[in-house]
Amino acid sequence: MVAAFFCAAFAVLIVAGIKSRLDAEKKLEGTVKAGAIAAVTVVHPEATSKAQEIELPGTTQAFTEAPIYARTSGYLKEWYLDIGAHAKRGELLAEIETPELDQQLEQAQNDLKTAQANLQLAQVTANRWLYLLKSNVISKQDTDQAVSDFNAKQSTAQSAEANVHRLQKLQEFERVYAPFDGVITVRDTDVGALVQNGNSPGQKELFHLAAIDKLRVYISVPEVYAAAVKSGDPVTLTLDAFPGETFPGTIVRNSNSIDLTSRTLNVEVDVDNPTGRLLPGAYAFVHLKIPAAVGAVTIPTNTMLFRAEGLRVAVVRDGEVKLVPITIGHDYGSTVEVTSNLTAKDSVIADPSDSIMDGSRVEIAESSQSSGQTRVAAAKTP
Repeated sequence: MVAAFFCAAFAVLIVAGIKSRLDAEKKLEGTVKAGAIAAVTVVHPEATSKAQEIELPGTTQAFTEAPIYARTSGYLKEWYLDIGAHAKRGELLAEIETPELDQQLEQAQNDLKTAQANLQLAQVTANRWLYLLKSNVISKQDTDQAVSDFNAKQSTAQSAEANVHRLQKLQEFERVYAPFDGVITVRDTDVGALVQNGNSPGQKELFHLAAIDKLRVYISVPEVYAAAVKSGDPVTLTLDAFPGETFPGTIVRNSNSIDLTSRTLNVEVDVDNPTGRLLPGAYAFVHLKIPAAVGAVTIPTNTMLFRAEGLRVAVVRDGEVKLVPITIGHDYGSTVEVTSNLTAKDSVIADPSDSIMDGSRVEIAESSQSSGQTRVAAAKTP
């Protein structure tokens, strides 16, 4: 009886020892697994609801400008507007003395009078010969000669008259007028200077006229943004000469062709300049809004994985790591725009290890921060 009691007690001790050993092994296994967890950072993508802005350099140009040359040769008699003066269309800018042209015109007028007198005599003779021909007093040949002489004299008179009109037109160019409203930006002549006809080789401009109440700015838009350029869209301009100020402008047209050398689209921006504060030739920056892609999000660049199969991000879904392929829209520097496979609700691991595998078990420890801010997570291998 006593022997049976001792056997039962020994058996109980053995069972208790085995159970204690098994519990210790389970506890050790849990401790080892817990020690294998590596802490990582998880962020939520941000919805890119606002448009992107790019800054492109350009040079302001007068909306209309033209060099003004003389159309007749002579000596400058007087000029009336200097640089910086505002000229109205049709306003007199300068006068040119053309003594040679005046003499040519006087000679041409005298030649015209002679030709008209000869024409009148030839007409009387031809009429008389035609009348006498009816009575057969003179021959038909003499009559034809008189008529032909009249036609020749008529052509000579018309030619002389055309020459007079030509010289009169040239004489009108003795006065130089402004072709449009604008500002004189260059005056390259003075009283007494020899002025050559604009068709003569080596001629130089008398004035340079620029209309600056509206300015043009040409910018080269990179090909990747060309589709976003729309005529009529507003833009803003900034200039180093006016720190802190912006000037509104409008896209009015583009070349509708990508330059093969620079791979850019030539775009014209017009800027109203009623006060004349902006000057042509100034260096300016055009701020162009580029709309974000529909459904796109932005993520930090430190969340991307560069794998042989392409760009990936490690996303936590249902307690596991999923390596999701992504497509980059625009690169903003510290962040990038992602146009596919991500939403603002996804949890993306920041600074992921290069050895991270798809399907790894993940345990996220929620912090007190709100959605969209950083969370602390723990990842462990399965």
